[in-house]
Amino acid sequence: MSEERVTYQSAGVDIDGAQRALRSVSSSIQATHGPSVIGGIGGFGALFRAQFPGMEQPVLVSSIDGVGTKTKVAAMVGDHSQLGADIVNHCVNDILCQGARPLFFLDYFGCGHLQGLVFEEVVGSMASACAAVDCALIGGETAEMPQVYHDDEIDIVGSIVGIVDFEKKLPRREISAVDVIIGLASNGLHTNGYSLARRALFEVGGYGVRDEVPGTGLTIGEDLLRPHRCYFNSVYPLLAENEGIRALAHLTGGGFFDNIPRVLPSDLRVVIEKRAWTAPPIFHLIQQAGGISDHEMHRTFNMGIGMVMVVDRMIAPGIVQQLIQAGENAAVIGEVQNGGNDVQLV
Repeated sequence: MSEERVTYQSAGVDIDGAQRALRSVSSSIQATHGPSVIGGIGGFGALFRAQFPGMEQPVLVSSIDGVGTKTKVAAMVGDHSQLGADIVNHCVNDILCQGARPLFFLDYFGCGHLQGLVFEEVVGSMASACAAVDCALIGGETAEMPQVYHDDEIDIVGSIVGIVDFEKKLPRREISAVDVIIGLASNGLHTNGYSLARRALFEVGGYGVRDEVPGTGLTIGEDLLRPHRCYFNSVYPLLAENEGIRALAHLTGGGFFDNIPRVLPSDLRVVIEKRAWTAPPIFHLIQQAGGISDHEMHRTFNMGIGMVMVVDRMIAPGIVQQLIQAGENAAVIGEVQNGGNDVQLV
């Protein structure tokens, strides 16, 4: 029998390295902790003071999601600096669709071999994105698992908890066939469809991450790594002021066809006019490179619309104007009609 002593580090897991990486971002994490966060970093569980003054019936809203294979594009480019913001913004947008504001966020960072700089970039951008919406980055898990992940692979998952007063939750029951659809522009693919995009661009189309996206001045890698846009600061203030905002739908995996019906009554459909906006060039490049049908594109990607709002027709012009003033690119892109809980693109 060998006299060599086996350690966790010799098996591929560096506990000391993980602790150093965590210490390097601890100040950024702590900066997101307001008075509702009890205790600090390192407990077996994170504590949050559950007091919500001004709410009659506070309801917790939670969501969990992952960055997916956008991490592979980041590895190809060598830029992980926005992946943490991607997952925070994705989760914030999801609970915004219930009318909720975020309270706290937890992350999972999985890898085959922990690279301190990559970890710092990811968690640092998580902290910045949380701070932008007054959300506490309250806890997380760093998992170094050789042979589960390859050395250069990472996996990023996030879970969020928010709050909404029961009477103000979305969607509202008043959705009807006189309402219209407002679309808010996306910042690219956000965090969905990257398996199809990589297949179309790199395997079928033969492009590389340093090739240019026509008409943008950006490389394919730069365009694919645009951060997931967060709509909270633009949209949330409007919800309290306008009961005519009936519903929100975050266009993530499933695109138009799967996400919009989630907020509709069973007897209504949405008709979207594709000519109401121009899809960014990256989507045309993906479609051309892969020979992908229009239906598959709109079923997989957001096609330039990251979130839609179902709004009373009478207040829609004012809502669009307020969104534009808040920095969004917004427009009426469709309407609600009687029908069978589906989406039609015309």
